[in-house]
Amino acid sequence: MEEGRMSVETVDRVAAVTSGRPSTPLQTSWFEFLLDGSLLENHLQKSYPDPTPVQLIIQFLEQASKPSLNEQNQVQPPADNRRNRTLKLLALKVAAHMKWDLDALEKGLTIPVLNMLLNELLCVSKVPPGVKHVDLDLSTLPPTTAMAVIIYNRWAIRTIVLSSFPEKQTKPGPHQMNMLSIVQQEKEMTENILTVLKEQATDSISVLEGALQLKKDFYVHTLRTLDLLAADAAANGETESSTAGLRISADELHCQVNYDLGGIFFQQGCTDQTAYEKARDHFRQTKELFTKLDSTVHVHLDEKRLAGYWNACKALTEDCDPSDTQNTPYNQINSLIRAHNHQAVIEAFIKDNMCRSLPNNFRRSVLREFLYKVQQGESSLDEVCYKLCVCNAVRDALEGEVLSVRFHQLLLKPSKKMVDFILEVCTLSLGKDRPSESSRRNMATFMKTLCETLQELPLLMGVSSHKLFVELLKEEDRKVLVEQLRKRSATINLSAKPLPSFYDIPASSSVSIGQLEQQLILSLEPRRIRQILIELHGMAERPFWRVNSKWEAPKDYINVILGIKDNLTKDLVYIFMAKGLHCISIKDFPHARQLYSACLELVTEFSPKLRQVMLNEMLLLEVRAHETMAAEGSKERPPSDLVSRVRGYLEMRIHDLPLRQVVGEECVAFMLNWRENDYLTLQVPPSLVMNNPYIKIGQLLASTCKELPGPKECRRTAKELWDVVVQICSMSVQHKRNNDGRVGLIKQRESSMGILQRSKFITFIKKLREPLVLTTLISLFVRFHSIVRDDIVNEVTAEHLTIWPSTLLNIQAVDVEAVAVTVKELVSYALTLNPNNQSWLITQADIYFVTNQYSAALNLYLQAGAVCSDFFTKTVAPDIYSDQVLKRMIKCCSMMNCHTQVAVLCQFLREVDYMTAFKALQEQNSHDAMDSFYDYIWDVTILEYLTHIHHKRGETEKRQIAIKAIGQTELNTSNPEEVLLLAAQKRKKRFLQAMAKLYF
Repeated sequence: MEEGRMSVETVDRVAAVTSGRPSTPLQTSWFEFLLDGSLLENHLQKSYPDPTPVQLIIQFLEQASKPSLNEQNQVQPPADNRRNRTLKLLALKVAAHMKWDLDALEKGLTIPVLNMLLNELLCVSKVPPGVKHVDLDLSTLPPTTAMAVIIYNRWAIRTIVLSSFPEKQTKPGPHQMNMLSIVQQEKEMTENILTVLKEQATDSISVLEGALQLKKDFYVHTLRTLDLLAADAAANGETESSTAGLRISADELHCQVNYDLGGIFFQQGCTDQTAYEKARDHFRQTKELFTKLDSTVHVHLDEKRLAGYWNACKALTEDCDPSDTQNTPYNQINSLIRAHNHQAVIEAFIKDNMCRSLPNNFRRSVLREFLYKVQQGESSLDEVCYKLCVCNAVRDALEGEVLSVRFHQLLLKPSKKMVDFILEVCTLSLGKDRPSESSRRNMATFMKTLCETLQELPLLMGVSSHKLFVELLKEEDRKVLVEQLRKRSATINLSAKPLPSFYDIPASSSVSIGQLEQQLILSLEPRRIRQILIELHGMAERPFWRVNSKWEAPKDYINVILGIKDNLTKDLVYIFMAKGLHCISIKDFPHARQLYSACLELVTEFSPKLRQVMLNEMLLLEVRAHETMAAEGSKERPPSDLVSRVRGYLEMRIHDLPLRQVVGEECVAFMLNWRENDYLTLQVPPSLVMNNPYIKIGQLLASTCKELPGPKECRRTAKELWDVVVQICSMSVQHKRNNDGRVGLIKQRESSMGILQRSKFITFIKKLREPLVLTTLISLFVRFHSIVRDDIVNEVTAEHLTIWPSTLLNIQAVDVEAVAVTVKELVSYALTLNPNNQSWLITQADIYFVTNQYSAALNLYLQAGAVCSDFFTKTVAPDIYSDQVLKRMIKCCSMMNCHTQVAVLCQFLREVDYMTAFKALQEQNSHDAMDSFYDYIWDVTILEYLTHIHHKRGETEKRQIAIKAIGQTELNTSNPEEVLLLAAQKRKKRFLQAMAKLYF
């Protein structure tokens, strides 16, 4: 069908060729690159290629990710065929041509497109599937594979930083309204990706810190190596060799990685002061490496931004860098502030009004810092604040800028001392040397503004008679102004008090809307927000809820809020709710309560529907506040009033009321976390169970946990829970399996056969913290994983496995990859809540073991033993170190070539495994300390075999150590059983402690 039909693009081309009119060169279409393998490289070599490289990447990936239709007209995921694979490879080749410059890629590509591109890079670079990047050893990976991991994790942390910057929200025109749904979809995709990137930020940071430990050169894919990958036969070996690809020196990469790490730590500094110190150290390394580099072809950083970061870090960490040979103005100001030499700060600001070396935003930030201290109770700094405000206002005036709102606030409450200081600053700021004509003109305008603003006649006369006023204003201008002032003084009520707050300043051209909008963005106090909005609505009639693109009310409520007819009320409700949500997200619950209470009071007057919405949101606020306290260690149970409100919400049925699913989700999690199992199992109405998937899952979890002591009784409810989870992790029949090799939550399945999408189910799980509930879920997923893996030898263990079914009817529909990812994420999450849970540690160790990550597995097996024996000062319980666990520990040591450790562990089994021990001791390439472990061997048979082996090899010293070990009196086979047992226990403890020191 497609081959027989001429495309629109082809028709356009024919029309252009046959029209005979001169025209601009035709843009090369994406499909032409599929037809001609050499076209891409020739196209990219052009001075001004059209389409540009980033446009090509977008076109290639857009075409490769288009869904297809089957014979029943059902939408299916993009086919994994040669065409789509070639398109993805072409996109990678364009990025390789751009030398993987993330600056250029981030400017030209959206987050979803760049995410798709870099995931494809990971796939073609043969990054091991199913393994978290943080668990990979970069030093053992092929160079291009390691570099792909580094590029992806660099992008991850850079994207987190970039997403935190405020951006102006674009207002769609009439012709763009039909694009809103597409924009909304892309926005949701971006938010999903950012959520995952932020969850994995710690791992990304660890990966990049690991990259800084590698001192060798790095290699990244080029067009040639990607061509080789496309040809399977040629790809074997060459693309993985140490010299394949574009060489990037270790210093160049370290410089770039340090810069990126500095950025993420600086961003984290607002919630963790120590992060600023880490940021400072990384920026110091960046500066040193950047200075040392002969070539910076592969280093893309903004030197001015680096300098700004560096100065900010030094100020925030109160650090003076000995390598700085010159004391910059920033450092001088920060040193004066730290020394509390406030008068010198003011003098420095006045001096800077002449040389203007300090940026205005820095000067304003200094003023904000002092204002913050005043708000915290340091009232002695009031005078410093007003003087700095005056200095900044004079600087603004000299540069022809609009005067700040705060300065206008000062002029509402003037004093002779203040006016004298303003005139002094004006005089000093112009300097003794002849100032420029523009400076004189701007200062004259400032003096006129000052006269027009002041109300008290003595102060006016003080300004109009000042030497500077006389010098700067022409005689005619002076006469006109003085006459106006005299006329005005006759009508001024000199006893009138100025308004108490700058929020009540009358609208004037001197107070810009932008300044009030900035105050609106920063304020968290409801009364202030209301006053600012009243002022803004008096100056302009437009929707101020759009001022900040980061303000977002829940989409479930958007239609109700935007349906409010009064624009001021609409702005207030939207902004109160958006700011409240932001405060909850950063755990600032007191401010969130204030904002929500103000919003509730407002909507109660006119909308019962919005009143109930706010009550629901306030319930969510209290649930999250209590759960946060519990996560931080509080053992206090929630008040009975809160539990009753949660029940009331779950049972609420109000017609036509918008409900956010997250409220119900967190209410169910709350009930599970506080063991309200009786309510979930016995009292919740059946209609709720049928209609709300979270309540259904909560009820099944509560029932299963409640009946767990008796496995036979709980198998019926366990089977129901099992069926629900299996359906959640199954795919619809029309779906194809995604075989691109990537693992993660970014690529979610569009549809699921279950009552809930898997991604939402995992989000729900991560709100649970009750140990028995988590143990039940871990048990379920471990059994599920074992069945779909069908590997009897390498099964993962967990508690309560016997309550689950042992077979699956429709195993073909199960998304095996999803199950594997979920079980790993679930156990990892549980261990963040309680790192000392022995059962969870053993399960996590088993997961590592069956995925051949032997060092990590052994580490966790040792941890499990350590936490149940006070760091091996007591005997490890046999149900923890069962024969199966010990055999796995033995295999871990064997796979790491630690053969002497294998021999020692063989003694721990109920029946000593002499065959394995002897075979291990025969190995000569042991990577452990060999004879230093002989002191931990108590089995005389093994020690005698050791003496025989060393004698046979002529290793006299080692043979003597073995003989000495045999000669210990407590190992004499004639000793009583109790003595031999005591000797064995002592050596077991000492060996396990030694192993813990090696692997912890």
